[in-house]
Amino acid sequence: MKSKVQFRLRIYREDHIAVGPGKIALLEAIAETGSISAAAKQLGMSYRRAWVLVDEMNRALSAPAVQTATGGMHGGGTALTSVGQDLVKRYRAIESTARVAAAADIAALTRLLAP
Repeated sequence: MKSKVQFRLRIYREDHIAVGPGKIALLEAIAETGSISAAAKQLGMSYRRAWVLVDEMNRALSAPAVQTATGGMHGGGTALTSVGQDLVKRYRAIESTARVAAAADIAALTRLLAP
């Protein structure tokens, strides 16, 4: 049986999660697809849920992480702002730093698991 180690960093603003693993995954999917709808589909969530998460993030940050453009000849689109790009980059850097710093302890803990 394989084991898996997963960091779950969450940053709260009052009682709400301002930044967490699900929101970061959503930002990455939006960056990849250029659409909240396509990102939601890729992550197996409803468009409504994705929109609520984006809205929560944008309200919690000093500047929006996601910018949307409506309609037009070729339809609308969604993109990460520089704040959104920086948020993803820094979140993933924290995960990586934590993983490296905790590597010996993680290895020791995993050795305690049943085979």
